Amino acid sequence: MNNNVFKGKWKQVRGEAKVWWGKLTDDDLEKVGGEYDKLIGLLQEKYGYTQQQAQEEWEKRTK
Repeated sequence: MNNNVFKGKWKQVRGEAKVWWGKLTDDDLEKVGGEYDKLIGLLQEKYGYTQQQAQEEWEKRTK
């Protein structure tokens, strides 16, 4: 995903992300700061997803 596209979507869905992935804290979401790779890494860390699973989770929720 293009990082600019992600940043635009991130601003729109950041609040929903906390609902979707309840293990993510406000601090976690702040650290993501609109960077796709950071979100994918956090999902891998907090949920034990593979990189592909984390990417699929994002895509599934934002289409």
